[in-house]
Amino acid sequence: MASSSSSTPIHGNYHGYYIKRPFANDPRVAVLPASIFEGARVLDVGCNEGWVTCEIAQSKGAKKVVGVDIDDKLVRLAWKRRRHVWTLQDPFTSGKHQEEHETQPVRKRRKVDGDNGEAEASKPSLQADYFPASFEHMFSPLPIPPVDYPDGPGRTEFPHNLTFRAADWVNNEILEDKEGYDAVLAFSISKWIHLNGEDEGLMRFFRRVHSVLRVGGTFVLEPQEWESYHKARRMNPKLKSLEHLKLRPDDFERILRDIGFGPPEHLGKIGEGGFKRPIDVYTKLN
Repeated sequence: MASSSSSTPIHGNYHGYYIKRPFANDPRVAVLPASIFEGARVLDVGCNEGWVTCEIAQSKGAKKVVGVDIDDKLVRLAWKRRRHVWTLQDPFTSGKHQEEHETQPVRKRRKVDGDNGEAEASKPSLQADYFPASFEHMFSPLPIPPVDYPDGPGRTEFPHNLTFRAADWVNNEILEDKEGYDAVLAFSISKWIHLNGEDEGLMRFFRRVHSVLRVGGTFVLEPQEWESYHKARRMNPKLKSLEHLKLRPDDFERILRDIGFGPPEHLGKIGEGGFKRPIDVYTKLN
């Protein structure tokens, strides 16, 4: 069951979050290996307005992407974001149009020093912001064609490969969980799960991630540092007192290894200012 939004974002469900953290391509996604997403089923927990979720579904070759958030108003905005991104996309980089475009003569890579002389064909690349954003305001958003539309994108292409759910995912399953996932993303949500559900709530979240991931699947975690808990705790008295929390972000690696994940790959701290946080990549072993 989804929780309705409130004026105080005690779940980290900030409205206007991407006004404070604007990007063209999210730097957290940029540092991740492309192999994580290619042909994969991906779950983005705490998707907010769906900016990251849309980017992965559109540009990273994912077969299916699901964004889930506890805030139903943010999920409605995520659906609008999906249509906005679709409206600005190059119409010749999806479906039948892409196939026709790829039959045109290809450009050859220019030979450079140290080259073996073999030319490589360069395929047309997707242009996510092909049209100016003003076009949507001038002409209204483009309708999304049905899956079986002859010249439209297929079921595993953007935007049909993307869906959003309003749910408290830590405590409730969603329909897409049944098929499992190849990758689960948890960007900037561990603190909020911890503050609301205490240590057991956080452990439940980690176990849920392990249960829905296929063996060999990837868990991408952006943990917030302990110092940031104190500021969040002052936002609302409903949040759990820190004195009841025994676990710390430094314990996450040990906990996840005990659950069944391998040692993490630390990709360093990504972002700027207060948004500069570590990105850790775990693989499910069993």
